Amino acid sequence: MSLTIKGISKKFVTKTKQTLTLDNINISFNDGEFICLLGPSGCGKSTLLNIIAGLEKPTEGKIFLNDKKVDDVGVDRAMMFQDSALFPWLKVIDNVEFGMKIAGVPKEERREKAIKYLRMVHLTKFQNSYIHELSGGMRQRVALARALTLDSKVLLMDEPFSALDSQTRSILQIQLQRIWMETKKTIIFVTHNVEEAVLLADRVVVMAANPGKIKGEFNIKLARPRTIENTDLSYIVAQVMKELKEEVEKVAKAEYDSDWSIEEGNILHDPDNNMGNGI
Repeated sequence: MSLTIKGISKKFVTKTKQTLTLDNINISFNDGEFICLLGPSGCGKSTLLNIIAGLEKPTEGKIFLNDKKVDDVGVDRAMMFQDSALFPWLKVIDNVEFGMKIAGVPKEERREKAIKYLRMVHLTKFQNSYIHELSGGMRQRVALARALTLDSKVLLMDEPFSALDSQTRSILQIQLQRIWMETKKTIIFVTHNVEEAVLLADRVVVMAANPGKIKGEFNIKLARPRTIENTDLSYIVAQVMKELKEEVEKVAKAEYDSDWSIEEGNILHDPDNNMGNGI
């Protein structure tokens, strides 16, 4: 499986202005590779993912999957969103089966595959529960099981863990690595979190902001499964952060007062503490 992005640009047009969100993106993804798209808010990460999924049309450029042009949504690309996007009136098992049902998969085969992937995310005992009975992390695991059931060649994930607490996020990051190693899918994962990108990815693609471009790439050659406590991870995170710093500053300067700088945030100052005054 090869996924190739050639000259993708995206311009949003309103009555008052035109905004160039993506500018001439060129990148290829290898079969079974885990890629993280990393960048500051507003750099076009999610827009690029939506274009790959077929949910958005590019203004310019083309996307090819196995040398076939991608023009629309398809079962060869599964999408997982920040919000689990589950149906509250359906039980867990029915939510997981939903995509297969729409695709016309026979009932017995649907049930067998749904159980298989619920077992993979360790949720079989909740298969008859309703969504409101689950925690946020459990809902995302249901959404992941549903995304896996169509056996898509590519799994697209748009900040799926960003709304979760840190403990749940850490558990799911490890679980996702194990699932990826087992299924050998190509995963393209959008995040603005440097640690998460380095933890998960074979390759981290750093995007520049305003407009979104590819600024740099990092190949992450660390053993799996990885945990955030890994000291080698911290070293690579620092390298990636150097590449990202300029883009974070660029976005922040557009949102903060003119006297702000990123260096100011390194040491917190207590205005009520006069220790050292007069020395």
